[in-house]
Amino acid sequence: MASQTAQLDRNRQIVRTSSLGIAANVLLATLKAAVGALTGSIAIVLDAVNNLSDALSSIITIVGARLALRPADHHHPYGHGRMEYLTAIVIASIILAAGVTSLRESIVAMLHPTAPSYDPVSLAIIMVTVGVKLALGHHFAAVGRRVASESLVASGIDATMDAAISSATVLAAILYLTLGIGTEAWLGAVISLIIIRSGMEMLRESLSKVLGERVDPEVAHKVKSTVEAIRGVRGAYDLFLHDYGPERMQGSVYVTVDETMTAAQIDALTKRVQEQVLLSCDVDLVAVGIYATNADGSEAAAMRSEVAHIVWAHEHVREMHGFYVDEGRRIVRFDVVIGFEDHDRDATCAAIVEECERAFPAYRFAVVLDSDVSD
Repeated sequence: MASQTAQLDRNRQIVRTSSLGIAANVLLATLKAAVGALTGSIAIVLDAVNNLSDALSSIITIVGARLALRPADHHHPYGHGRMEYLTAIVIASIILAAGVTSLRESIVAMLHPTAPSYDPVSLAIIMVTVGVKLALGHHFAAVGRRVASESLVASGIDATMDAAISSATVLAAILYLTLGIGTEAWLGAVISLIIIRSGMEMLRESLSKVLGERVDPEVAHKVKSTVEAIRGVRGAYDLFLHDYGPERMQGSVYVTVDETMTAAQIDALTKRVQEQVLLSCDVDLVAVGIYATNADGSEAAAMRSEVAHIVWAHEHVREMHGFYVDEGRRIVRFDVVIGFEDHDRDATCAAIVEECERAFPAYRFAVVLDSDVSD
C-alpha cells in the first residue's frame, strides 16, 4: 500500500484542488444568482444553485479525505480509507437533491411563465463562467486521475457538464432575443434532469465500490505476472484483492510449487512473493497459500491431461488449477473456476466430479468450486 508520506501528499493535493473548486464555485454562484435575479431567468438561477452544490461537494471531499487519513484502530484494523467512498455517496445524494429541487422549480416556471430580460453584460458574465468551468473540469479530472480520487474525477466531469449547460443558457438567451422564443423553463428542466442523472451515476459507482467490485484486470494481471516471475513459483491463482480505499489494497494469492520443497523453502518463497508484489504493485498480500504439484514426468501428468479434458468440456469453466495426485491416499485434488453465468455452478461442479470418478474409479476426487473473482 502507499506509504504514509505518499498518502499525506495525495491528501494535500485533494484539499488544494477542492479548495480551489470551493472558491471558484462560490464566486460563480454569486455572479449567476445576481444575473438570474436581474434577468428573471430561472435557468441561470438554477445554474447558480448547481454551483453551490458543487462547492458543498468540494467541502465534503475535503472532509472525506481528512477522515480517510485516520490511522487503523481496534474497531477498524484496515484503516478508514473507505471513508472517501462514503463521502462520495453523500455528494451524490446532494446532487440528486439539487436536481430534484431544480426540476420542481422548472415545472413551476413552465406553469407560470415570466418574461426574462437579458443584457450584454449578463451574457458576457455567463460566457466567462463557461471558460472557468471548463478550466476547473480539466484540472479536477487531471488531479483526480493522478491521485486516484473518484470524487475529484466526478467533480471534473460535473464541471465540464456545467460548462455545457451554461453554454445552452446563452443559446436560450440568443433565441429569446432574436426570435422571441422563451425556453428558460424548459432548459431548466433539462438542466435538472442532467443533474439528476449525474447524481445517480455517482451514487451507483460509489455504492459499487463499497459493495466490492471485481478486481481491475490490469491490476490482476500485473500481480499474477509479478508472482509468476519469482523463482520457484509454478503458477499464481485464486487472487483475492480487497479495496479499503484509494491506494489501500490488500489481498491473498495461491502459488503452485514443487512437492519436494521444504517448509523452510516455502516460508522464504512466500516472503519473497509478498515483498515483490508490495514493491512492484503497491498491493499488500496478507496471505500466500500453497498448491503442491506432482513432479514432471510422473503418471500424474498424464492423468491431469485427461482430467483437464473432462473439465474443459463444460461450457462455463474458466480455469482449473491446484491439481495434485496423492498416490498414497488415492485422492486427486484440484480447484475449478466456473463463471457466474452458469446458473447452477454447484451442479456443474458435481457433474465434473462424477465424470472424473467414472474415468478413474480407483481415485476419489476432492474438487473445490472457486468463484470467478479475477482475470
